[in-house]
Amino acid sequence: MSETLKPAAESGRHWAHINEVSFVGGMRLLFAVFRIFGRWPFRLMLYPVLLWYMVRNPVARAASLDYLARVRRRRPDLCIPSGLSGALRHFAAFGESLLDKMLLWGGLFPLDKVTVSGGQIVTDAVAAKRGGLLICTHLGNLELCRVAGRNHPELKLTVLVHTKHAQAFNRMLAQLDPRSQLDLIQVTEMTPATAVLLAEKVARGEFVVIAGDRVPVSPRPRVVTADFLGAEAPFPVGPYVLASLLECPTYLMFSQRTRDGATLCFEPFREQISLPRKQREQLFSELAADYAARLEHHCLQTPLQWFNFYDFWAQPQTSLSPDNRHAPH
Repeated sequence: MSETLKPAAESGRHWAHINEVSFVGGMRLLFAVFRIFGRWPFRLMLYPVLLWYMVRNPVARAASLDYLARVRRRRPDLCIPSGLSGALRHFAAFGESLLDKMLLWGGLFPLDKVTVSGGQIVTDAVAAKRGGLLICTHLGNLELCRVAGRNHPELKLTVLVHTKHAQAFNRMLAQLDPRSQLDLIQVTEMTPATAVLLAEKVARGEFVVIAGDRVPVSPRPRVVTADFLGAEAPFPVGPYVLASLLECPTYLMFSQRTRDGATLCFEPFREQISLPRKQREQLFSELAADYAARLEHHCLQTPLQWFNFYDFWAQPQTSLSPDNRHAPH
């Protein structure tokens, strides 16, 4: 779930249309600097790259400034600089996250420094061979869960992604470890065959991972609005439709980078999600509101680690018509 960006024509442009740039080449160089000299020299070289990146990417820069302003209004006590200095720190955290992805798949990340909170709920489910759906976010580093899971072969994950906009970065991860591309399913469109495949995986006690904080890749995305950082923002309903189809428990998963490692947090969300037609829209609103509340809670703990560099609060043209209510995005 990498996200490397280039300027978009307008702030409301869909995130999937914001493609990668030669930033990947710079990350290759910075990765080499880290391997030879360590993280502080990496950081010294990172900031000039980020300054260039911010100048060339007004949409991403504006999105960062808007998001951080909302965080400061919500939590004035947080020490987040205003203006471009705050955005620069935000982009720096993004650069550190990209480095961590490379370190994880390069076998250089200290997995012994990863703290797991709430992991017992997943451990118990795995022991009972009871699969489930994990709803993740673009907070922190999803790759952490995938790589850490290699030490627990009984935990099998299938991650639903849309990474066609970041092909160069993913090729770079594949060069570090070909396993980085395993167990990924592109979900620009969810077909019946894909739904059957996922149901079979859950029935075997495996877990499906899907992001809950990005508008679907669709001309008329199926979303519902919920309060997030003091304003209504669109959230996809696909994770909840998928959970109802799979008839399995649903959990939330968050990750955060710490000074010398990282944390993984698992939370129970719903034992089962049922969506009766007459109550569907109300239930979508309740589910999205609960998810948004937990996302906000974790974002306010490490606000610089939420990496959605586009106008998250822009309201897309939506579709919740009966004709397409059965295919989650």
